[in-house]
Amino acid sequence: MRLCFLVEEQYRYDGMPVDVIRQLTAWGHRVDVLRPGSSLIRLSEEVRSGRHDAWVLKTVSGGPGLTLLEGAAAVGLTTVNDARSIRGVRDKALAAVLAEARGLPVPATYAAVRAEEFSALPADAYPLVVKPADGSSGRAVRLVPDPGHLVEAAPEISADGMLIAQSYVPNSGVDLKVYCVDGEFYATERRSPLHPDHPVRERQVPLTAEVAAIAAEVGAVYGLDLYGVDVVFGPEGPVVVDVNDFPSFRQVPDAVAKVAWAVLRLAGAEGRTPGGRPAAPVTVGGGA
Repeated sequence: MRLCFLVEEQYRYDGMPVDVIRQLTAWGHRVDVLRPGSSLIRLSEEVRSGRHDAWVLKTVSGGPGLTLLEGAAAVGLTTVNDARSIRGVRDKALAAVLAEARGLPVPATYAAVRAEEFSALPADAYPLVVKPADGSSGRAVRLVPDPGHLVEAAPEISADGMLIAQSYVPNSGVDLKVYCVDGEFYATERRSPLHPDHPVRERQVPLTAEVAAIAAEVGAVYGLDLYGVDVVFGPEGPVVVDVNDFPSFRQVPDAVAKVAWAVLRLAGAEGRTPGGRPAAPVTVGGGA
């Protein structure tokens, strides 16, 4: 197969997707890498030619990569994940609307252009978790205990577009990251970005049936195939606090091979790859 990966500078040396690209190449597939934001992209040659079996996106939220992926999808090319699905989770205000409409367990969500506008909320709505609607990787996420701290927090969470605020879910300071790879689910404990001083050893943990069902429903709601779900355990049970397309898949056993095979399957490789699933994975490292 011939694949096109859109990779921005932030992920140029990241194991996801660098090692996945190496794995696909080792299996005999051709992978072209475009770097939106740091190189000239000839749209007529790259997007309109249709010479790639699928396009794969690994870029920051708000970057130019998603627009290019949407361009590829608009002319009928296969994308991983679906471009509309990616837009649905990268716009966190839109993601919250979709989640509440479909009954996912999510915190109450508010939107504003300036952080100070959240002061109109009643005192019992606090604490709030405030972040940019197009944020990613925990960027500019701030726990605001009461309205008096909004002015203090404003410079750290300012954004060109929309901000969202969600009711803080009291929890132990441990987040559960659930990854979906090719229809299989894996769970990892990690330290919450809201509790950076809380000691937590990142590790794979068993996944309960309840959380697995929630994670599966997240995929159905947003139409995602490769994704991660951030879950916290509050007084009323598990709550979804974030969804990410093409996450790091840390602590997933044989993650590189699993993700590479999922990309091939989603790109339509089944039936064209002799023997189905490729042979055992090659050994890959973390650098470029």
